[in-house]
Amino acid sequence: MIEKFFYLEGAYLILAGIILLVTLFVTTRPFMSPGAPKKGLLGVGLVLALFIGVHFWITTSRIAEVKAAFLAGKPVLCESRMLRKMAQSIEIRKGVAGWRIEGDDFISPQYTRPFHTARCIVK
Repeated sequence: MIEKFFYLEGAYLILAGIILLVTLFVTTRPFMSPGAPKKGLLGVGLVLALFIGVHFWITTSRIAEVKAAFLAGKPVLCESRMLRKMAQSIEIRKGVAGWRIEGDDFISPQYTRPFHTARCIVK
């Protein structure tokens, strides 16, 4: 589960680290009050942790919803990174075009790249 967290939220964790560094820089300036770094880092850190946690919860909930819909035979729309100019999304359905699910990826022999379930929605 922790691997999935770092995979899905890695970019946001890096951005949060940069935001915390900026907060530390600003709150340690001479014009700030002596307790500003502690209060600033605590406040900004809590907000960032909340946002990242909620985003992870929403994403993992959507992954579970997409997997359940696929297994039930419902159509799923996934972002296509290969066909940016022709089609923005692709419809995936169980039993059509050899689609199967392995872990968190949709795989078909007709496509060279897998489609991650985090980038999909139920149609």
